[in-house]
Amino acid sequence: MDSTNRVEFVSLLEKHQNIVHKVCRLYTNNYDAHNDLFQEITIQLWKAFPKFRGDAKFSTWMYRIGLNTAITLYRKSKRRIATQEFDAVEFKISAEEYDDTEEQQLKLLYQAVHQLNDIDKALVFLYLEEKNYTEISETLGITEVNARVKMNRVKTKLRTILNP
Repeated sequence: MDSTNRVEFVSLLEKHQNIVHKVCRLYTNNYDAHNDLFQEITIQLWKAFPKFRGDAKFSTWMYRIGLNTAITLYRKSKRRIATQEFDAVEFKISAEEYDDTEEQQLKLLYQAVHQLNDIDKALVFLYLEEKNYTEISETLGITEVNARVKMNRVKTKLRTILNP
């Protein structure tokens, strides 16, 4: 890769790095695992960048590489290391008017999403990122109709998990 492509890659990665962080948050539960996955996704993006033709938006391509890398690693390593979960470390603002209702709802949603299988997690993630079904289908490599059907099933699963 020539220096122009390297500069372009670094610039695009810096601009869209939150995508990678969000994927890492979805598939990991501690800071070390998050950092390891972030590094692995970055490596895979770097390796795949010369093949990026611009047919899709860079962010869509990045979601696809990131989710595929996370899913592959998630499937390979079902091993769990005793580590501290994100939720165990609380960062709260000490103010009387602080209302943690939204934070608690998000926490419950993340707990529910973590119970889904890897593909369903990716689907929910993209949906919550406000991606339309065309972008979701392109990112996950499924048809738009399949994405809609799967999303309806996942919503039902989440309702069951959140409201037993």
